[in-house]
Amino acid sequence: MIAIDGPAASGKSSTAHWVASVLGYRHVDSGALYRAATAAALRAVSDASTWTEDTVLASSGSIALSPRETSFAPCIDGRDVEAEIRGAEVTRNVSKVAQMPRVRAWVNALVREAATRHDVVVDGRDMGTAVFPNATLKVFLIADPWERARRRLTQQMSRRPTDTEIAEETDRIVQRDAHDATQTVQSKDAVLIDTTYLTQPEQVDRIVALARAVTQRGNEGSTVDDPGP
Repeated sequence: MIAIDGPAASGKSSTAHWVASVLGYRHVDSGALYRAATAAALRAVSDASTWTEDTVLASSGSIALSPRETSFAPCIDGRDVEAEIRGAEVTRNVSKVAQMPRVRAWVNALVREAATRHDVVVDGRDMGTAVFPNATLKVFLIADPWERARRRLTQQMSRRPTDTEIAEETDRIVQRDAHDATQTVQSKDAVLIDTTYLTQPEQVDRIVALARAVTQRGNEGSTVDDPGP
């Protein structure tokens, strides 16, 4: 069990998926569940200002985690919703949903249930603190907000973003960080990795090396030192 935490756009999900593939684990993206809950709520009530925990949880009854070869994917009414949950409307409202304690409990229960059946790499914002405090390995990814904005826009646009676009996205990310601060806490025994100047393959290699070191030492749940580049 590997838990990867960090702020928005720090590369948690894509890195976690790659790490899981290398190690032969399955990836569980907790953020995708919050996005699925947001998408389901938007389907039910388009005016997000009226949402309550009860309405969001009621609409989330149609969501399930479906196993894939190297991951789990959230489905709504049995259908893949990857494109829908990455849309702008979901992105604008997902923080509100992620702040709801009972929704967080629902997401955490689904993630824990998946981890009982498979070796997993999970990512989110409180995986190593609230959800899996005894994870074999905990990693906390950070990066400069400008770099996180640049990466996110490059992925979304499939082109090089302008400085103006990056600046605008950086502002949004900083605001999101402030909004999500209580859920973005580094576990005391997590390995901190600053990815600002790391390529994604370098990030993956470092986490895989940490995971293999833990396995070799046979010290599940113990703190390990980042071997560095």
